[in-house]
Amino acid sequence: PYGVYDIRNNTGWVSVGTGHDTAAFAVNAIRRWWRTMGKKRYASPKGLMVTADGGGSNGYRVRLWKTELQKLANELKFPITVCHLPPGTSKWNKIEHRLFSFITINWRGKPLRSYRAIIQLIATTTTETGLKVRAELDENRYPKGLRVSDDQLAAVNIFPHNFHGEWNYTIAPSRRKSKR
Repeated sequence: PYGVYDIRNNTGWVSVGTGHDTAAFAVNAIRRWWRTMGKKRYASPKGLMVTADGGGSNGYRVRLWKTELQKLANELKFPITVCHLPPGTSKWNKIEHRLFSFITINWRGKPLRSYRAIIQLIATTTTETGLKVRAELDENRYPKGLRVSDDQLAAVNIFPHNFHGEWNYTIAPSRRKSKR
C-alpha cells in the first residue's frame, strides 16, 4: 500500500498495488488521490506539499521519483514541494501515526485473503478524532529497475530549498508538454 494523509481534513487515501512498489506507483497514488479527493477539497491550489520518507520508492535519491513528480506537476499545472524526513526518521511521518497505525489496528487478527478484503478493511478504518479512509486497488504494472538518464533528470524543473536542498525541493511544471 501507498498512502496519502490529508492533515487538514483528517482523511486518508490508500492505493493498494498488485505489482511492485516503485516510484511510479507512489506518484500514481498521489495522482489518484488528487483526482478523487484532493481537487474537490482544494479548488484553487497554488501547489501541493508532500512529506516523504528518506528512502524507499519515494526516497530523496530516487531519480524516477523526481521524473514522475515532474510529469504530475506538468499535469496538475502547479508546483509540488517535497520535504523528505531525514534517513532513519520515518517514524516521525504523521502518516504512520495518524493513518497506517489505525489501519493496522483495524485489520488485526483478520485474514487478508484477497485484495477485496484488504481494500474493505482499510476503507472501514476510523478513529475517535474522525479519520476517514478511502482505499482503491491499483492494478497497473510498474516495472522495477527503470533507469533514468542524466538528461532525463536534468530536465526536471527542480528548485532545491536553502535548508537541505537534497531533502527539500520544489518541482515546478515545465514549459514542455507532459507525455502522460
